[in-house]
This record gives sequence, structure tokens and C-alpha cells, in this order.
Amino acid sequence: MSQLIIPKGYRPILDIKQTELGIKKIKDFFQGSLSAELRLRRVTAPLFVMQGTGINDDLNGIERPVSFPIKDLGDRRAEVVHSLAKWKRMMLADYGIEAGYGLYTDMNAIRPDEEMDNLHSLYVDQWDWERHINKEDRTIEYLKDIVSRIYSVIYRTEYVVYEMFPSIKPSLPEKITFIHAEELRQLYPNLTPKERENEIAKKYKAVFIIGIGGPLGDGKKHDGRAPDYDDWTTPGENGLAGLNGDIIVWNEVLGQSFEISSMGIRVDKEALLRQLAMTNQEQRKELYFHKRLLEGSLPLSIGGGIGQSRLCMFFLKKAHVGEIQASIWPDDMRKTCAENNIPLI
Repeated sequence: MSQLIIPKGYRPILDIKQTELGIKKIKDFFQGSLSAELRLRRVTAPLFVMQGTGINDDLNGIERPVSFPIKDLGDRRAEVVHSLAKWKRMMLADYGIEAGYGLYTDMNAIRPDEEMDNLHSLYVDQWDWERHINKEDRTIEYLKDIVSRIYSVIYRTEYVVYEMFPSIKPSLPEKITFIHAEELRQLYPNLTPKERENEIAKKYKAVFIIGIGGPLGDGKKHDGRAPDYDDWTTPGENGLAGLNGDIIVWNEVLGQSFEISSMGIRVDKEALLRQLAMTNQEQRKELYFHKRLLEGSLPLSIGGGIGQSRLCMFFLKKAHVGEIQASIWPDDMRKTCAENNIPLI
């Protein structure tokens, strides 16, 4: 409850019925536009994967997945996915998708260790996408191009919402601003990473922070990243490491930065070995996913996740993600929200 933000004088612009119509409009338009912009085909995704294969996303490495025994497999255990960061890359290979093309899917996950607040829920829904790339595409310039194209879809979607609901005024800039996490640290050396994000998002309204996962100049990370999907150690511009990052916008309703997407160029063999060594997780080399990557049977790729409820929450000017999705919330949070005109589904 200490992290719950109650915007002063908040009242939803849309009622529940209008909200549901808005959610459908946003999802239909956005996924179609993203598919066309990046040349992605839709595929069906798993809700769970086998434990011990290295396929599930480890997030920051400490979050516990929901797991269960399977009777017909001798009680071998499966895990509900955290995300499909690694699974998608295997599907690029298994579907034989050529360079310049990719896939996307509706990813539904359960993250029981999530700290619930205005933005975070036990239930996660996002568009997970992955695109086959060539070796020469593993550059910061290519990453920026893909980010700009994704942002153009976000920008266009905001206008579609405005056309449908004229009372919801657009707030995004036409172009997204790029900054490296080390440059951001030097700009605001006395602030925490979250406070830095607030300052830069408030200034530019839409930013992509590059280089998340590796240590910065002060020896600390901007934020955590697993060592086996995003490449956060290969040098980019000015020798600063990182071919990944986050798309962050300024949320006027909550008065803070608001992450829409985490994405990046994925590790190649060299980056995987380097990052496993840096994080003392070299035992992962024996897992199914990692063996495939190291033996060269997985394509080079770029990919990420784009929060569906997050995007709808931002575009529809909602104060709480629970106004968009059905989930479980603490009783005291439901009570406080109800008292402050925040109707949780």
C-alpha cells in the first residue's frame, strides 16, 4: 500500500463500457500496425514450459515461477512462463523465419513475486515479439531504428484513441529521445535510477534508455537483466556497453515515468558466454536453450515485450492497471481505490 499512488481529484474519463471498447480498439490497431511495421507473423504461445530447460525467462534471477507436477510425465514439473524471451528465439529457428521477418504472440504470464501497485500485477499480458536479423544488424544504429519504428506505432495508436474519444488528449512527442544509462547517471549523479527515469521522462515525454543490465561508471546497474537474452555488454556508441533498453514515457495521470517496453538485440555466442561468466551462472551452458544457442542452431535476433494492459492504461488515462485487467488485489488496496474513484475490475 505504501507504493500506491492516488492522483489528486482523479476521476476516470471513460466508464467501464467505454473502457472495454477502448481496450479492444487499442489492441486490434496496435498489434496489426506492429505486425506490418516490423513484418511479424502471429504465432500461438505456451502458457507453461518444462522446468529445467532454461526456456523460461528468469527476469532478475530471483522471482519464483508458478510450478506444478504433470501426472502423465511422472510428476515432472512445468512452470508458468514469466515471459517468452527465449522461447520466441527458438520459434524463429523452428518456423524457419528468414532475416528481416519475425513473429509476435499474445503472452500471458503469472508473476507471484510482483510487488503490487498502480503498475504491477500478478497477471502480465504483453505482445512478445522477435525478429531474425543478420550479423551486420547487431549495432546500436539498428537498435535505434527498430525502437523508432515501434514508437511510431505507439504514436499513431494514441491518435486513433483521440479520434475515438476526443476528450482524451494526445501527450506524446512525434519522436522518441535516446540516452544511454551511463549518460543518464552522469546527468543526475545524486539520484536513484528510478528518479533519473522520472527526470528524463518528464523532460522529453518519451525516451529510450540504452544499456540496462551491466554495471555503470559507479559500479552499479541501472536495472537488472538476465544474462542470456538481451546483450548488455557489447559496446555501442562512444564505447558504452549495451544493445538493449527500455521505452519509457511520461505518465501525466500518475506524475511519473512509465515503462512501456523492454527490448534489445539478443546475445550471440560470445555475449552469452561473457554475461554468464560475469553473473557466475556458467552452469546454464548445459541447459537446452543455451546448448542450442552455443551450437549455432538459433538465429541472431532482436526482440522484446510490449505491455498490453500498460499501453491501454496509458492511452485511456487510467490511474491503476486494475482498471484495465482483472486480477487479485489486496483488500486494503481495493478499499482505498474505491474511496478515491479508482474502480478496479
